Amino acid sequence: MTIEAKLQALTEALARVEKRAQAAEDYIAISNLQRTYGYYVDKFQWEQVADLFARDAVIEINARGKFKGHERIREYMRHFGPAQRGVLMNHIQLQPVIHIDEDGETAHGRWRAMMQVGELGGVARLGEAIYENRYIKEDGVWKIASLRAYQTFYVPYEGGWGKEALPLVTHFDDLEPDEYSEPYPVFPDVFIPPYHYTNPVSGRE
Repeated sequence: MTIEAKLQALTEALARVEKRAQAAEDYIAISNLQRTYGYYVDKFQWEQVADLFARDAVIEINARGKFKGHERIREYMRHFGPAQRGVLMNHIQLQPVIHIDEDGETAHGRWRAMMQVGELGGVARLGEAIYENRYIKEDGVWKIASLRAYQTFYVPYEGGWGKEALPLVTHFDDLEPDEYSEPYPVFPDVFIPPYHYTNPVSGRE
């Protein structure tokens, strides 16, 4: 092998290493982004939540409809009101499956959220949702391009999922979405939110 060929091979190998290193950094950044979202939601920090979204982002949680763009996302988040004494709204972000697209500027992620929602002396509920999200590197920073949360179950704390299952959470009566959501089954029925990926071993969808 000539010196020129060796240099070309080394250059190509370095480019592959750099691409893998960048993908690893992007994975960490997206993981931190989504977990940051959970911490802000926990404490009703709606302006902080909205700042995590891209300018043309879309949010669709449960069956409340799609809210498109920064200002509509802010409007949606503010609808939940400020933090109050005795109110709990933990949204624990777990089990990420993240794929960085070939362009290095977009990505997809699937997450599980475990939720503790309620108020002291009042209602207490446990819940779970599956997120199928898209991310975009906008102005050099990873942001949420679309957040799609599928309710899997909501149940009263007393008795849990063994005694009662609450229906799908639907739209707000006083806040119209930009586009309505299609309803889907929730526990105790069986429904699998669509995956953004195929089986990593078999390739099966």
